[in-house]
Amino acid sequence: MSLISLIAEAPLFWRRSAPTGDALVDALQRGELAAIGMAYDLHHSAVRAFARRLTGDSDTAEDLVQEVFVTLATAGRKFDGRCALRTFLIGIAINHARHHVRSAARRRKMWLTAADGRAEHEQAADAVAAQAELAKLLSQALDLLPIDQRVAFVLCEVEERSAAEAAEIAGAPEATMRTRLFHARKKLREVLQHAEGR
Repeated sequence: MSLISLIAEAPLFWRRSAPTGDALVDALQRGELAAIGMAYDLHHSAVRAFARRLTGDSDTAEDLVQEVFVTLATAGRKFDGRCALRTFLIGIAINHARHHVRSAARRRKMWLTAADGRAEHEQAADAVAAQAELAKLLSQALDLLPIDQRVAFVLCEVEERSAAEAAEIAGAPEATMRTRLFHARKKLREVLQHAEGR
C-alpha cells in the first residue's frame, strides 16, 4: 500500500492530532507521518492542479502527486519553513516532473504520430482506392476507343513516348499518330467527365 493510501485511510482522530504551523514544520523535519498526512490534506489538490497543468495528463499528474508526498517523508527534513509549504511541495513536484513531462511529451508525440499515421494511412487508402477507381474507369474508357487511337494513347500517354517513337512503333506517319492521340484524349475526357457526372 502506498504512503498516500495509508494517509488517506488513517483514522480521523490521528489526523485531527496532526500538527499545524511551526509545529508542522518541526514534525516534517522529523519525518512524522502525521505531518505528511496534514501536508497532504492541506496541499494535495493544489499540487495535483499544478501537475495537471504541467504534464497535460490526469494520470501522469496523479503519479506526480504520489511521488511528491512519498518524497516528503525524506525531503521534509530539509524544509526550514522560510517559504510556504505549498511552494516547497511545488518545488518537489518540479524536480520530479522532469521525467514525467518528457514521458508525457513522448506519449503525446507518439499518439499524434500514430494519429497522423492513421490519417495518412486513411488518406493513402483513399488515394489508392481513388486511383484504382480511376484506373478502372480509364480501362473501360480505353475499351471504347478504336484500336488505333488506343495504341496512340497508350504509347504516348501511358508509356510517355514521343509521337515520332509511337509512329515508328505503330508503323504510321507521325502526323497521323498525333491526330489519333488528339481524338483519343478528346474521347477519354468525354467518357471520364460523363462518369464523374453520374
